Amino acid sequence: MQSVIQYITSYLGSNQTPGAAGNLFWVFVYIMLVFGGLSVAVIAMNWLERKILAHMQVRLGPMRVGPHGLLQPIADALKLLLKEDLIPADADRVIFWAAPFMVVLAAFTVFVVVPFGPTHAITDMNIGILFMLGVSSLSVLGIVMAGWASNSHYPLIGALRSSAQMVSYEVAMGMAVVSVILMTSLNAAGTGTLSMIGIVQAQLAQHEWFIFKFFPLGLIAFFIFAVAMVAETNRAPFDLAEAESELTAGFHTEYSGFRWSLFFLAEYSAMIAVSSIAVTLWLGGWLRPFPNMLAGAGWEQFFSFIPGTSFLFLAALCFYSTARMPKHPYFRIQTIGLAGFGAVLGLVGLILFIPPVRAWVQDIFWFSAKVAGFMYLYIWYRGTFPRYRFDQLMKMGWKVLLPMGLGILILTAGVALYQQNLWHP
Repeated sequence: MQSVIQYITSYLGSNQTPGAAGNLFWVFVYIMLVFGGLSVAVIAMNWLERKILAHMQVRLGPMRVGPHGLLQPIADALKLLLKEDLIPADADRVIFWAAPFMVVLAAFTVFVVVPFGPTHAITDMNIGILFMLGVSSLSVLGIVMAGWASNSHYPLIGALRSSAQMVSYEVAMGMAVVSVILMTSLNAAGTGTLSMIGIVQAQLAQHEWFIFKFFPLGLIAFFIFAVAMVAETNRAPFDLAEAESELTAGFHTEYSGFRWSLFFLAEYSAMIAVSSIAVTLWLGGWLRPFPNMLAGAGWEQFFSFIPGTSFLFLAALCFYSTARMPKHPYFRIQTIGLAGFGAVLGLVGLILFIPPVRAWVQDIFWFSAKVAGFMYLYIWYRGTFPRYRFDQLMKMGWKVLLPMGLGILILTAGVALYQQNLWHP
């Protein structure tokens, strides 16, 4: 028993990820934390997306189930679990059953190499970017399996659209990522890295987020990746694989109940995954703003108070909205619920002011805040842009993003080579 306890506690003072340290217990703990955190994030995104779109369209959104509609995602989950699970008579039952699990597995596996902090990751691979690109591309395999196994025309069309979409935008996305790898080679040794943690550390060492590197080349590469990641996740305005107005529901038309909910879970998990990758490659990952310019104990202490202050600010917004709620008896439960939600946020904010907690959550807070910005943009796009036609989608991928990706890659290589010559004349 003592050896087991020693094995568990031996990692606590480590400056490595659990996978790099070879501690299987903490690898399992981190996997469970990532799985639980993603599940909660998907539930929150379900509620937030409906609420934010409602506010954009000057309406209330979910309000009936629970106070201020907070229990609506739970009601949706229960409804999907209780619905009858149908399989078409002429479907390939094995592939039809396996397809949603393939999509979920691909979306969750990407998080093996996503670093929430210098040690807050499941593991750090020296081929982290290649692993990320390879695994994230597997999700389309599940979509194609779902469309083909359904033995129905609309799902098959949606699946073929998704595969063409992935091929078209994966190339441009890969070129944008390679430009980041070239940027990491600007050091005294002249060597780059494919490690996700190494890329963030390179941005810290070079005193610059890669979105601003070789301006405007880094910004354009980031733009290419940002457009491609929306297409990769089949989100509006590139949701041609679903296209409700054309294909009923696209590749998952024949799915219902729990299996349909897995596609829903995979979609939002993939959105968080690609947003995490964009944050890691271009926006400094877990780094706070201006870590080099505003260095020192005073600035560190100042920024350490921002997580708690942010939650207190959100709590204040909830209390302000509570005061503005209609005073009608029908809104009493909703008003109490919004006030209770604000109280929970305020309590979390106060907990984040405790010194040990304050020091531990810094990396995770800044990483999560940047990812949250991307998730808001996903919602904003859905409420703003009309869906592209399929020919417009292909034109954007092959005639716009691909030449841009090639040009940015060549220019970045040229500038990086020039600066390398300055290092090693």
